[in-house]
Amino acid sequence: MRATPNQRSDYLHFHPITTRWMDNDAYGHVNNVVYYSWFDTVVNQFLVINGALDIERGEVIGLVIETQCNYFSPVAFPERIVAGLRVSKLGTSSVRYEVGIFRDDEDVASAQGHFIHVYVDRASRKPVSIPDRTRQLLQSIEVNRHD
Repeated sequence: MRATPNQRSDYLHFHPITTRWMDNDAYGHVNNVVYYSWFDTVVNQFLVINGALDIERGEVIGLVIETQCNYFSPVAFPERIVAGLRVSKLGTSSVRYEVGIFRDDEDVASAQGHFIHVYVDRASRKPVSIPDRTRQLLQSIEVNRHD
């Protein structure tokens, strides 16, 4: 089944991102690999600004185990984009983030996808429960999904 683009109103947290000259590829639009860096940026920006991720010293870290992206319309430098973020599934040790990429003030996603973190002990790399503070934060952008 072909994915359809989400609306800006489907997301609960937003982060503006400026495209860079180097993001464009030979075809004159942002290369697909850049979208994954935007996904990583919006997720980790949300965690860091809300005190749920200590990149250097945290005992529990999230490792990416899966990413996916659908592309609907091209984005190119020098456009400004906004990444929308929501949580669609919150497990014991994992979380599925969903990200929408919107050009400027457009309401329909140019691209969207997901990003799954499994929380692990930094030293052993064994799965652990999502810390309570982080779980509460993730619940603040959780949406109920029926698909």
